[in-house]
Amino acid sequence: MSKSHNFRVACIQMTTGTRISENLSVLENRLHEAKEKGADLIVTPEQTLLMAKNKDSLFENISYADKDFGLRELRVIVKRVGAFVIVGSISIKYNEHLALNRTYAFNPDGDIIGFYDKIHMFDVSLSDGEEYHESKIYQPGKKLSLVSLPWCDIGLTICYDLRFPELYRKLAQKGASLIVVPSAFTVTTGEGHWHTLLRARAIETGCFILAPAQVGKHENGRVSYGHTIIISPWGEIISEIKDQESIAFADIDITMVENFRKKIPSVNQNNYYI
Repeated sequence: MSKSHNFRVACIQMTTGTRISENLSVLENRLHEAKEKGADLIVTPEQTLLMAKNKDSLFENISYADKDFGLRELRVIVKRVGAFVIVGSISIKYNEHLALNRTYAFNPDGDIIGFYDKIHMFDVSLSDGEEYHESKIYQPGKKLSLVSLPWCDIGLTICYDLRFPELYRKLAQKGASLIVVPSAFTVTTGEGHWHTLLRARAIETGCFILAPAQVGKHENGRVSYGHTIIISPWGEIISEIKDQESIAFADIDITMVENFRKKIPSVNQNNYYI
C-alpha cells in the first residue's frame, strides 16, 4: 500500500511534575488540543509522566510493563484522542534495581505499535558540580527501533542519543524519513549544543527531526532547557517553542526527504576508514 505524502505533526512541550495522575491530566488536555488543531501525529517529551525526586521515588511509582498504571492509562487516553501518538518516554521496571527509559508509539485505537529503550545513558559531569548518572537507574537498550505510520517510517531515539550520529545514520539507512528526539536537556548542554546537534542530525540523514522537550523548573528541582523544535531535511527550523509550555506544529511533505537525498546522497554512501 502506498503511503500518503502530507500530514500534520505536533510536538508537546511540558514541565512534568512528580505525580503521574496530574501529569496524565495535563497530557490529555494537550493531546486533545493538538488533535483539534489538526495534528495527525503527536509527540511528547522524554519522561512525559514522571520527573521523580530520586530513585526510590521513581520505583515507588512505576511497575513492569504489563502492570504499569501510567502505561495502561496512556492507552485509554490515546484512544479517546484518536490520533497517532509517540510518547517520548516513560520509566518502566526492568528489574527490582533498574528501570527502562522507554518510548511508546500508539495508533489511534490506543494499541502499542512500537517501542524503543534508550541506548545511551546520560552519565556526565558538567561544570559547578552538576552531575548525572543515568546508568545507576536505567538499563541501556540494545536495539534500534522504527515504527511504520501511514506517511513514512519513523526512527525512535531519546535525548542523549542525539550525540551519537551513527545511530541516526543507521535509522535512515533502515528506512526512516523522520526521527523523533524526545528530550529533557539540561540548560547547560541545551544552550551550548541543542540546536547545533539537531540540525546536524537532520542534514546528515536527510530526515525530518521532531524534538519535543521538557521545559523550566520541575518539582524535583531539575531545570530543563525547553526549545521544542521541528527541523526539515535541509536543516531549516520549521517550528520552535522556546521557554513555555505549549505545542509546536508543522505541516510535513515527506517527499522533501527523497528530494534532499537525490541532491545530497551521503546517507547511503558508505566509506570505511583505517
